[in-house]
Amino acid sequence: MRTTIGYTLESIGYVVGAQGLVSFGSQTFFGTEWGWLHKIVDLPSAAYLGILAAGLALVLTGVRTRKAPARRKIA
Repeated sequence: MRTTIGYTLESIGYVVGAQGLVSFGSQTFFGTEWGWLHKIVDLPSAAYLGILAAGLALVLTGVRTRKAPARRKIA
């Protein structure tokens, strides 16, 4: 179960982080809107960096959860 949760959190983190990065880059360097996140919320460029950080936190949590050693019950 731990492995499944780890992979799920990690996958969601990659999507969220990529959307934050793409949205930040497009607003900052090109003055346009890319990705699908701007269709949901209208945020300033700095807020998209926070979304990128949240995505990275999800990825790290997923990796840590996935690599956690299984607890063994001693009978």
